[in-house]
Amino acid sequence: MHNSRPFVRMIMALAVISSAFVVLALSSSAAQAQMRSVDENEKAYVMTASGTWGAAHDAAIANAGGSVQYRHAATGIGVVYSGDALFYRKAMRSGLFGPSSQDMMVEWQKPSDVRVVDEGVVEDGVVTPGDDRLINLLWNMTAIDAFGAWSQGYDGAGARVAVIDGGMCSLHPDVAPNIDVAASASFVPGFTWDQDTGGATAFRHACHVAGIIAAVDNTIGTIGVAPKATIISCKALHGGSGSFAAVIQAILYAADPIASGGAGANIINMSLGATFAKGGGNTGAGALVAALNKAVNYATAQNVLVVCSAGNLAIDMDHSGSITNIPAQSGSAIAISATAPVGFAVNWPNGATNFDNPTTYTNYGHQLVWVSAPGGDSALPGNAVCSIPRVVGAPVNQFCWVLDLVFSPGSQSGSYFWAGGTSMAAPHVSGVAALIAQKYPGISVGDLKTIIAQTAVDAGANGADPYHGHGFLNANAAVSGTTAQSATAPSQGVIRKGPVGTARVELEVAQNAGRSIPSISFTLPSGGPARVDLFDLAGRKVAELFNGSAAAGRTSLTWSGRDANGQLLRRGAYFARLTAGDVKAARQLVLLGD
Repeated sequence: MHNSRPFVRMIMALAVISSAFVVLALSSSAAQAQMRSVDENEKAYVMTASGTWGAAHDAAIANAGGSVQYRHAATGIGVVYSGDALFYRKAMRSGLFGPSSQDMMVEWQKPSDVRVVDEGVVEDGVVTPGDDRLINLLWNMTAIDAFGAWSQGYDGAGARVAVIDGGMCSLHPDVAPNIDVAASASFVPGFTWDQDTGGATAFRHACHVAGIIAAVDNTIGTIGVAPKATIISCKALHGGSGSFAAVIQAILYAADPIASGGAGANIINMSLGATFAKGGGNTGAGALVAALNKAVNYATAQNVLVVCSAGNLAIDMDHSGSITNIPAQSGSAIAISATAPVGFAVNWPNGATNFDNPTTYTNYGHQLVWVSAPGGDSALPGNAVCSIPRVVGAPVNQFCWVLDLVFSPGSQSGSYFWAGGTSMAAPHVSGVAALIAQKYPGISVGDLKTIIAQTAVDAGANGADPYHGHGFLNANAAVSGTTAQSATAPSQGVIRKGPVGTARVELEVAQNAGRSIPSISFTLPSGGPARVDLFDLAGRKVAELFNGSAAAGRTSLTWSGRDANGQLLRRGAYFARLTAGDVKAARQLVLLGD
C-alpha cells in the first residue's frame, strides 16, 4: 500500500498491548474457566496436555504453584496463571504436559495493514424495498457475482459464521440484525464483545469484516455476501492486539457445538495474522504456534471451516525461507489473497473491471493461497474525484483511488468505510461458504473447500497460481455447481476462462446518463433459445424481459421499467439474469428514478 497517500478523514486503529491479561471463557463440559483476579506479578501460560486435560493436570498445575484459568478437555489446551518464578519448570517435571509456553501478546492487525476512509453516517430519508442505497459502491459483490447467487435464492440463511476479531459494532443497522448476541463472547478482560478502542465513530475492523460477510438487505446502505447468515462475534483482540491464549480460546469456543457450551459455528473467519520463524525460532513462540495449529485442526475435526487472511506484506511464501504466517498457515485453515480493480469508478459505470488483479500488498505463494477474493487497493495514481450515484440521495463524490477499496459498515455510529487488505478478502470467502452451507446443510469441510476451489475462476496461469491459488472466488458458480471452466465473469456476465475455442455468452447492462432505465443487451455465439429475467435483491422474479429465440450476435432489449403486472418498478437495485442453454449470467442494474 502507498503510505504517502493523503487519506480523507483517515482513521487507523492503534494497537494496544497490555502486560496484565485475564482470559475470559464460557463454562461448559468442553471448555471450563473460572473468573479470578490476576496479580500483576503473575504470568500467563498456554499449557498443552500430552492427552486430554483431566483432574491430574489440574492437580499438577496446583502443585507447581499455578491456577487453571481455562481448560479445554478434548484438545488438552489450558491457560494457567502463576506468580512463582519456577512454576513452568515444576509443571513440566510432572510429565503430563507436552510443548507449552508463557503466553505472548501479538499485534495481529497492524495499523498500516488496513487503510480506511470514512464515508460518514447514511442520512435519514425515504427508503424503498430492496433498495440498499450504497450498493453501487460494491464492486466486490459484482466481482464475485454475488448477484447471481442471490438470484438463485441463496442468502446464507441458517449458516453461522464466527468472526474472531476485535470489538463488533452491535448498533450498526446493517450488521446488528444478524448478530447472535447470546452466543457472542469476549475473551479480553474488562471488555464486552462489542467494545474496542475509540468512540462510537471509530473504525472497527470486526464490523467491516462482518458487513462484508452478512450486512443485511434492509434498504439502508450495503449488503453482504450472505445477507441472512448469522454472525457470532468472538472478541480476541483489542485495538488490533491480543494474546495467543485469547485467539486459541475463541477458536475452540466457536468450534464447539452449542450443546457443549460453544458457539456452534459452521465457519470461522480470522482476518488477522502475524509472521514468526518456523518452529518459533528464538522468539519462544514455537509451543504457542503449535497450540494454535491444534486449535485450528480441532475446529476442522468439528466440521468447521477456518478461513484466514493471507497477510499484507507482499511476501512470496514459497520462497520465504524459515518464516510462517499464522493463522493463515496454521493446521487445516485456508488462506485468502487479495485482489482489486484499478480505476473502478473512473467514467462510472464503464470503469475498470479487472477485479481479479492482485493487490500491491497481498502475500502470495502456492503453499499459502487457497483462492483469491476482493481486498481493495489504492494503486490508482493521482487524486482525481469520481462520482457514483446513490440509489436514493446525492451521489458519492470521492477520490477515484478510494473507490477501488472495499466498502462496508465500520462503526457503532452507523458509518461506512472504505478499507483495503487481505482482511477484507477473507470474509468474501466466508460469505460464499455460508451460501454453500445453506445449499448443502451438514456439508463436510473437505467438500466445502473443494467446492470453493473447483468453482473459482482461473484468473492467472492455467491451473494453480501463486497469487490466486485455485482461482478467483465466484459465488454464483459455487451455488450453481459449475466449475471454473464454465463460471461466468462477474463484470460482464461472460465466460472468462475455459478450453480453447469456448464460445462467449455475454449479458451487458449500461447505466445511461440522464436516463433512469439502463440499456440491456445480450450476445449469443449461435442462434437459439434465450431468456432474460429481472429479480429484486430478495431473489423474487419481478419481470421477464425476453423469452424466445435469438439470432447469433447481439440482441438489444427494449424495456419500459415495468414489472410483470405493468406497474412501474420502484427505483433501486435489481439484477438481470440471462439463461441460454446451460449457461447463466447475471448482472446488476439500478433504476435511478427521475
